Amino acid sequence: MKSINVQISEIEYNTFGFIKDNIPFSEFADLIERQIAKQALRRCVSLADSQGLSTMSMDEINSEINAVRQCKK
Repeated sequence: MKSINVQISEIEYNTFGFIKDNIPFSEFADLIERQIAKQALRRCVSLADSQGLSTMSMDEINSEINAVRQCKK
């Protein structure tokens, strides 16, 4: 088995949710993937807010989707 040493700041350590210094790679990858997904979700929410999409109802969203689908036909 091989080992690697990764140095991160205390803030990053806490942000990523590490609770111990030695973890299997699969656990490391899972923690990183979760953090990346959270960041992407925050960006999506921010974009939706800035474009006025966050206040749309499901009916309005479905209407927009249907309109785009109709244009592609």
